[in-house]
Amino acid sequence: MRCPFCAHDNSQVKDSRPTEDNTAIRRRRQCESCGARFTTFERVQLREVVIVKSGDRREPFDRAKVEKSVALACRKRSVDQERIDQLVSSIQRQLEVAGEGEIPSARIGEMVMEGLRHIDSVAYIRFASVYRDFSEARDFEEFASTVRDVGGQ
Repeated sequence: MRCPFCAHDNSQVKDSRPTEDNTAIRRRRQCESCGARFTTFERVQLREVVIVKSGDRREPFDRAKVEKSVALACRKRSVDQERIDQLVSSIQRQLEVAGEGEIPSARIGEMVMEGLRHIDSVAYIRFASVYRDFSEARDFEEFASTVRDVGGQ
């Protein structure tokens, strides 16, 4: 594993343990050149998933992008990082076991919204406002009224 500090190619694993939700292995590493320590995560990847974006563009599924979007929606909310990791892992597993090589980006957006709906209603509305491109305050009002009907927090 390449060191993120000095770019040396070799590092030594000092500690390995599963994450709390058992979806990854957390490894503490030490660079053999500069001695810096860093953490890596190893996850199972069942198949390569390609996301079909608007305009028919295609790109590989990027777990970090989904995680960043969910974390941004949950910013300053009392949502543990573990819950975010569980949601993103769940979405990734669903995509990999779906048996489809190409997945429309809209499906991922809907999966994120569904997951956030069960975690935090404010994060759900935040994500929806960007995903569904709310342009007026009325859009927020209409959407928020449906959240109350669903039984959000």
